[in-house]
Amino acid sequence: MTQENKNDFVVDVRNLHVSFRTFKGYTHVLNGVNLNVRKRERISIVGETGCGKTTTVYSIAQILAQNARIDSGEIYFNGRNVLTMPNKELKALRASGVSVIFQDPIASLNPVFTVGSQMKEVIRYSGVEGAGDKKVQEERTIAALKETHLPDPERIMNSYPFQLSGGMRQRICIAMSLSTPRDLVIADEPTTNLDVTIQDQVLKTLKQRVQEKESALILITHSLGVARQMADRIYVMYAGNMVETARSGDLFRRYCHPYTQGLMQCIPKLSGGGISEGIPGHLPNYMDPPPGCRFAPRCPYAVPECRQAQPPLYEIEPEHYVSCYRYRDQASGVMGEEV
Repeated sequence: MTQENKNDFVVDVRNLHVSFRTFKGYTHVLNGVNLNVRKRERISIVGETGCGKTTTVYSIAQILAQNARIDSGEIYFNGRNVLTMPNKELKALRASGVSVIFQDPIASLNPVFTVGSQMKEVIRYSGVEGAGDKKVQEERTIAALKETHLPDPERIMNSYPFQLSGGMRQRICIAMSLSTPRDLVIADEPTTNLDVTIQDQVLKTLKQRVQEKESALILITHSLGVARQMADRIYVMYAGNMVETARSGDLFRRYCHPYTQGLMQCIPKLSGGGISEGIPGHLPNYMDPPPGCRFAPRCPYAVPECRQAQPPLYEIEPEHYVSCYRYRDQASGVMGEEV
């Protein structure tokens, strides 16, 4: 399959490798990640804790920790390579191109400033028309709070984050992220610390606001059910690699990678059938990851070839890619290459 043009996507990540410096050396976390998002498309990245989901999206926004190192790869945002952007363009990217909804809203909001002052500051630096006008800032802040179904937005504007519930704080983070036009919204497990009923409300609000603003969305989640509900396409990630990606309906109809199969078997079923034993083993040591497919030590189908070279993403159906040698003979193409 021939590579699509980088201008066809809001985000196009190609063969991204990222390491982190530690006292013992470098941990090699991302191992050639490929990911793309079309305009107004919603995608989700799923996988267990520590597999590199957050590192991938923080690389896009260029907000990685200081001990991070991008070893190789390319990241295009609206056709521009983020990794070669000067600081001025990066600031503009974060101010008006990409917004991030972080996992913990209480850590995302400054406790010594009111909600209104923090939201106005975001609008002020967004570059939208009239952003320097205090009246425009206040109008946009109130409108954004109303759009996320928060009651009495004038009172909330004058409140401090600690005076609000977790669900209200997370909605404020959504309102802040979408108070100005954005090409891409990144939501990093936005419902982790919320109870089930509030989770559903927050996800519905996020989905509605992203659609209304015509923004693209990258949602990080542990829940395949949430990914199916929220996303047009799903990426399954394991130990720094995208091991399978497909349209949501296609993935649940035919999940192919052994890791995806293991995740699906862990989902509780209404029909019962006992408790899943889970996937045996654990994530590899990123200081010294295994050669070849990083899932091979846990895979029941692994053969010697799997331990020698990382399999590419084979296209087995339109827009359905699997990184597994078992599907090589079914492949009609390979992501990122011509076949």
